[in-house]
Amino acid sequence: MSGAAICKCARAARKGNHMNKIIRKKQLSADVFMMEIEAADIAAARKAGQFIILMIGDNYDERIPLTIADADAAKGTITLIFQAVGGTTRLLAQKNEGEYIAHLLGPLGRPTHIQKYDRPVVCVGGGIGVAPLHPIVQAFKNAGNKVITIMGARNAELLILEEEMRAYSDELIVCTDDGSRGRKDLVTVPLKEICASDAPPAEVIAIGPPIMMKFCAATTKPFNVHTMVSLNTIMVDGTGMCGGCRVSVGGETKFVCVDGPEFDGHLVDFDNMMARLSSYKQHEGDFCNLTEIVKEELK
Repeated sequence: MSGAAICKCARAARKGNHMNKIIRKKQLSADVFMMEIEAADIAAARKAGQFIILMIGDNYDERIPLTIADADAAKGTITLIFQAVGGTTRLLAQKNEGEYIAHLLGPLGRPTHIQKYDRPVVCVGGGIGVAPLHPIVQAFKNAGNKVITIMGARNAELLILEEEMRAYSDELIVCTDDGSRGRKDLVTVPLKEICASDAPPAEVIAIGPPIMMKFCAATTKPFNVHTMVSLNTIMVDGTGMCGGCRVSVGGETKFVCVDGPEFDGHLVDFDNMMARLSSYKQHEGDFCNLTEIVKEELK
């Protein structure tokens, strides 16, 4: 997104009558929520793979990145899907239809590269990673590709957007760890089968927990199948200035917010990325405790 467009969205967000209204809310699983929010400028400009940075407001202004799971330019809305696991996402989950989000900045990040291939595109989503994968599946299908989607979760209750993904997939493979729905397999098992078939994929896109993306990339590498992953690092400002989202890709330092969020999975140093993410776990726990205190004070 251009600097001028970002400034335009930021100016709109600062105007009191342009706060972003929640027009629809739905709980998809135990701690996963979907919200459709008014954000006309973002809805008109967004492309598959991009994200926003959100500030709830109400004296609680941590900035968090969330991928745009869908958008309706005609209605002027974007759809966000998030898991209530941290302080801010827990507070966000308490917002209801008719309430407002103080600030949304976006669309940010580089869009997914979409093209027409003569071989299938395989899209792999794990857990909440199915949400950011949804617009990518749509885009590849709308470009005329054969799309095979692989979805994975620990159990059937944690699967999200199954019917939405089926609508844009030529083939949908569902995997659960416990076998409560679909195949009792990790997503890497059908991914390897497809790579080893007579019609290997032209490209694989994998989004989910870092460990899942790491092993998806390891699965496709022996078959020399181009594999893109969408990274979910710590992010603060979304402009590449803070450095919190830095990762090592092919031995070079990249910033997920401006250089990504998608990178060649065969070049990402996942071990370094996961080590950096784990270093914040204690702070995240402390922050969640602080969130409960702030919530009580705001009552």
